Amino acid sequence: MNITIQNKELKDLQGMIIPVYEDKTHTCEKVEAIKAGELFKGKVGECFYFTTEEMKYMILVGLGKYEELKSEAFKTAIAKGAKKAKELKLTEYGIKFIDAAHMCPGGRVRAIVQAARLALYNFDKYKTGEDKKTYTPNVYVLDAPTEKIEKMNGKLSEINNIVDGIIEARDLVNEPANVIYPETLANRVVELGQRDGFEVEIFDENQIQEMGMKAFYEVAKGSARAPRFIVMRHMNAPETEEIFGLVGKGLTFDTGGYSLKPSGSMDTMKSDMAGAAAVIGTMSALAKNKVKANVIAVIAACENAISGISYKPGDIIGSMAGKTIEVLNTDAEGRLTLVDAVTYIIEKEKVSKVVDIATLTGAALVALGTTTTAVVSNNDEFYNDLIAKAERTGEKFWRLPDFDDYKKLIKSDIADLKNIGGRNAGTITAGLFIGEFVQGKPWLHLDIAGTSWAETALNEYSVKGATGVPVSTLYALIEQRKPCKH
Repeated sequence: MNITIQNKELKDLQGMIIPVYEDKTHTCEKVEAIKAGELFKGKVGECFYFTTEEMKYMILVGLGKYEELKSEAFKTAIAKGAKKAKELKLTEYGIKFIDAAHMCPGGRVRAIVQAARLALYNFDKYKTGEDKKTYTPNVYVLDAPTEKIEKMNGKLSEINNIVDGIIEARDLVNEPANVIYPETLANRVVELGQRDGFEVEIFDENQIQEMGMKAFYEVAKGSARAPRFIVMRHMNAPETEEIFGLVGKGLTFDTGGYSLKPSGSMDTMKSDMAGAAAVIGTMSALAKNKVKANVIAVIAACENAISGISYKPGDIIGSMAGKTIEVLNTDAEGRLTLVDAVTYIIEKEKVSKVVDIATLTGAALVALGTTTTAVVSNNDEFYNDLIAKAERTGEKFWRLPDFDDYKKLIKSDIADLKNIGGRNAGTITAGLFIGEFVQGKPWLHLDIAGTSWAETALNEYSVKGATGVPVSTLYALIEQRKPCKH
C-alpha cells in the first residue's frame, strides 16, 4: 500500500472512504440523506457504500459522537473502510481527512496509516497460484489543511517506518521454525542492520559459553540448531550517557524440553520468539527514523529441544550473574535465557534501564486474556511512563503486584533460586525471577504471551497470527515525544 497526503481530483479516483460522525452534519447532502434514511447512522463500527456519478464507490465509515472520538474508534473506521475498498477491488482511492475534537493532525495521520496498512496485512509468502493475491493500492489522504500538508507528509514517513517495524515483527513470528531458527534469525538482523542503519554483533555458541552464559546455554544445548546471542546498537544521542536496554525472548521453537508440551500446544511455538521480533522491529523503526536516543537490544536465540544432552528437571545450573538455579520444569526455559541476557546488557553494555519482552507464561492469558500485556516492574515512574505512551498507541498493559511474599516462592532449598514458583501467581513469579538479575536498574517486564499471537482477529486492524505487540509502545517509550497541542 502506497499512502500519500495530497489533494487529488475525484475523477482520478475509483472511490473514497469518508469517516462520518453520528452527531455532526456532513457537508455532503447525499451522506446526510443516507443518515436520515437510517441506512447508516455514523455509529462506531458501521460501514456503508454507494455509487455516484462522480465516483464508482463512496465508502462511509462511522466514528460515533464528535466529542467522544478516540484513536481506537478512528482506527476501527479506517480499517473497515480499507477492507471494504479491497473487497471492491479499488486500486486508487482516497481517505477524507477529518476534523477531530481530541486528535491532533499527527495523531490522525498515525491512525490512518496504522489502521489501513495493518488491516490489510496477510502472511501469504508460502501460498502459490491463485491463492497468492497481491493487493497494493495507491491511497491518498484528501482535504488536509494546505498549510500542514508538508509537515504531515514528514510525519507520514515516520509512521510508515514504525508500521514497517510492526510488520517485520509479524513476519518474523509467522515464519515457521524450519525457516527462522537461531542462525537465520541472526542473519536477518544483520541484513536489517545494514539496511536500516544500526550496529549488529553476533556471538556464536563458543563465545556464549566463554562469556559464562550458563543458564542460556543449558536451554540451548539440547538442539542441533546452535544458539546465537544477538546484540543491536542504535547510539544516536552522544550528548547523554543514558542507554535504554531492550531484551527480547528468542526461543525460535519451544518443545518444552523433557517437560514436554502437549502436541496440541506445540504448533504455534514458533511464536515463542515474539519478544525478540518486537525488539527487532523496534530497533529497525528507531534507526530508520534516526531517533535521538541510545538504545541497545539483545536476544538470546535458541531452541528448547530434547536430546541426550538436554537439561533435565532436577538439574542445578549456573548463570552469568553467578547465581545458581534449581530447574524444576524445563518448559520454564525462557526466563533462564533472559536472565543471562539481562546480566549481559547491564554488565557489558552498561544500560541505564531495562525492558524485557517475552512470551513467558500461560498464566498471563488466564489472568488478562489476549488483549492486555502483563507487567511486572520495580519502578513506579518507569511504569507510569509506559502507560502514558500506551494511551497514545492504543496497546494495553496492566501491572501485577511484586510483594515480597511472591519472591519467597522462587527461593530454592538447595540453590539460590528455582525456575518455577508453583501453580499460583505464575506470571508474577516468572517476572520476579528475572527481577532477581536486574541489579537495581529501573526495569519493566512485559509478558506478551497473550497479546503477541491471535487465534482470531482481535480488532479490525489485526489478523490471525502474529500481532506485532508491543512495537508501537516500545518506540514511543524510547522516542519520548511530547504530547502535541492542538
